[in-house]
Order: sequence, then C-alpha cells, then structure tokens
Amino acid sequence: MTLELKQIAKTVDGSVHIHPTDLTLEPGSFNILLGTTLAGKTTLMQLMAGLDRPTDGSLHFNGKDVTGMRVQDRNVSMVYQQFINYPNFTVFENIASPLRVARRNEREIKERVGRMAELLKLTPMLDRRPSELSGGQQQRCAMARALVKSSDLVLLDEPLANLDFKLREELRDELPKLFADRDCVVVYATTEPTEALLLGGKTATMHEGCVTQFGPTGEIYRRPKDEISAKVFSEPPINTATIRKSGGTVDLGGVAQWATPAVLANRPDGDYRIGLRPHHVLPQSKGGATVRVQGKVLVTELSGSESTVHFTVGDETWVSLAHGIHSFDVGSTAELFADVSHAFYFGPDGGLIAE
Repeated sequence: MTLELKQIAKTVDGSVHIHPTDLTLEPGSFNILLGTTLAGKTTLMQLMAGLDRPTDGSLHFNGKDVTGMRVQDRNVSMVYQQFINYPNFTVFENIASPLRVARRNEREIKERVGRMAELLKLTPMLDRRPSELSGGQQQRCAMARALVKSSDLVLLDEPLANLDFKLREELRDELPKLFADRDCVVVYATTEPTEALLLGGKTATMHEGCVTQFGPTGEIYRRPKDEISAKVFSEPPINTATIRKSGGTVDLGGVAQWATPAVLANRPDGDYRIGLRPHHVLPQSKGGATVRVQGKVLVTELSGSESTVHFTVGDETWVSLAHGIHSFDVGSTAELFADVSHAFYFGPDGGLIAE
C-alpha cells in the first residue's frame, strides 16, 4: 500500500498547524517523523489516519483518494505515547480484540497474541487486567493490540517514551524487524535524533508544521539540506554561527580564523553560516583541520563516560561533547578545538552549500 500526501495542509482558527505537504510513503517502508514537541508530528499522523480532516490537499492509498473516508473504514492502527486499554478485558483479550473484530479463528488468535506477547514481554501477564499492570506494561499492552492487527498503515506516536531504558533498546532493535516482511506503511514519530538513527528507514525532519527534508535516515543526518534540518537532526544541538569569508580566510566573529574551505572557494566574499556537531568540538586537539576556540563556560555536565560543556562563542552558545572526564569551572575561559573538516556551510538562504 502506497500512502501519498498531496499538498496536505491543516489550519485551525487561522493558525497553520501543517503547511502544504507532499509526501510519498512506499509499501513495506519504515518512516520516521523527527521533530521537537509541537513540530506537527501528531497532527500529521492524525491526518494520515483519518482522525482529522485536512483543510486543503488530499490523501491517497494506492492511488485512491480517501481524504473523506472515516477512520473506521480504513485499515489503520495507531499507538500514542499515552496508552489506551479496555479496563474490563484481560491483557490477552485486549491484544486479541482487533483480531476478534476481524473474525479470525481461535487458533490464529492464540498464536498471534502469543507471539506479540512474547515480543513485548507480556506473556506472564496475559490473564491480568490493565489496572494490575505498571504504566510501562500497560503501554506495551496497547502496543501489542495495535501491532497484532495486519494493518495497511501503522502509526506509532512516540510509543516507547514511557518504557524503561532496557526495553526501549530492545524494541528499537525489534520493531523494524517486526515489519520487515509486511507490506504495510509504518510511520514512527520521535523527538530523539539518536532514536531515528537507530531505527533507520527513512526520516522526515519536521519544524513548525513543515516537512523540511525526507529521505534515507543516514543520508539526511550526513547531508542535511539546510540549517533547519541540521538543527532538527542533532542532539545535543548543532553548533551554529555566522562566519565571514574574505579571500582565503573565514572568520568566526573574531574568535577563530581558518583557511577558506573548498566548498566556499568560488563563492563571493561575505557572510555565511557554519554548523558543527558537538562531538566535533573537543577539549583536546586531534590535529588536522582543528581550530582553537575560546569562550566562557556556562554549564558543565558529566554523564557516564562523557563530558558536555556549554560555552560562549561570540554571541552564540556552543556545546562540546567528548568521551572521558574533562573538568571545567563554570565562569572560566575554556579552550576547545573545533574540527572544521566536519563542518556544514550554509548560504544566506539557509541552504546547504555543496561542492
């Protein structure tokens, strides 16, 4: 089943929630909507499901316009971050409910429920009711009910957010495999760039109701088309600043200078933007294309074996993320090293400048 969004848009009381969007999701594909809270991910999924109707544009399944079709008449499953279960049903019956509606035989129901319960670590709880489960267990029950159904479209709206860390890791690995042999379209919403990279598939970066870029997840991470997409796909936030090209040199607000990179060599002198991910700004020089930068330390964090430092670079706040324990005093002047060979350069329009 191919899902096509053709100039889909949503406006509520004069406020634009989704700007006109064209998107084609192929059969058997695993697609990720990546963006911050209020970027429009849930609204777009509700439009896909038929839970909401677009203000403009149309939605097509396999070439058929289903824009006005009721959600009850579509073969769709959706899981929200907030779980929903039938309180009077056992876990088994909760999971089995869509199969009973589809009039599957008891043997198939038992087999499919058992397989899904095993995947989601629910087998010992099949005879319990939702009120007897923890919050994470209830969320897994809701997920199992949605996944057990052979839907044409499966929508997962931050479904792992309420689960413990270990189970989240397991399910991130298992979910793409679960759908690998199905002909359905899967759409998974997340605020976490790392989660998108782990899940793979294709990613649509979203910002303020706009899909800014769509394509293979790794490709978008390595080559964002513009500064907005680069910011969406970076955690901690990507370091950005205005630089000035003057002949063979670029200047970062008087804080640092380096040789004009090849990508800007044939561009006119003037202002451009740079983007550099935090793991390319380190407390120690690795040689090569590293540039020394100094700034006032604002925040320091130690997390396991990683050190994070927030510091000023001119009028901007930058972040360094490094392996190991590196101590800095808040308020002191830190000396760090930026590997500009990994930098993105953006033009005045915000678009990526490519060689």
